[in-house]
Amino acid sequence: METTRITPSRLAKRAHYDAETIHSILDEALFCTVSYVADRQPMAIPTAFARKEGQLYIHGSVGSHFIRQIEQGGPVCISVMLCDGLVLAKSAFHHSVNYRSVVIFSEARKVADEAEKMDALALITDHLVPDRWADLRPTTESELRKTTVLAFSLAEASAKVRTGGPNDDPEDASLPTWSGVVPMQTVRLTPIPREGEEDIPLPAYLVQ
Repeated sequence: METTRITPSRLAKRAHYDAETIHSILDEALFCTVSYVADRQPMAIPTAFARKEGQLYIHGSVGSHFIRQIEQGGPVCISVMLCDGLVLAKSAFHHSVNYRSVVIFSEARKVADEAEKMDALALITDHLVPDRWADLRPTTESELRKTTVLAFSLAEASAKVRTGGPNDDPEDASLPTWSGVVPMQTVRLTPIPREGEEDIPLPAYLVQ
């Protein structure tokens, strides 16, 4: 749904409103930042999340000030960004970043249904480490009671994407300064076992 809040005021041609683009970025990103206002004070909290269809889920302790504040249903802005490259131009002014980002305006829905709550926790766990949930001991009723899960609609969301090389001024084209793109990516390195547990085999889902 395109609204004035999710329409960029600059370089609107980079905006995307289709679910396929928005979902693909959310599914690749591991963390989001949830911004809100509490007692007239702006706040921004980075947290893990997961997406299922048109919903985004986060979780936290029932005693968390952050969770208790936003579960009341006030407006929040959720953002993610993936950096694909540093764009180096021949002038500082034209340096840029190749990125994919999503901004969401929504309100929290506290998940009360136990099955949906457990499903959301599994989604968040497997979003960070695919197939991890099935390898863990079952979550206890006590742990479930101590955890709040919040859902956010993706109805008001937009993506913004920049690709390509630097856009130098024509008069700078002949300068001998190197210009181009430095590709960037997040890479999972070799897992390090807990001290004293080196004999426990590395599960297949962690093998690079």
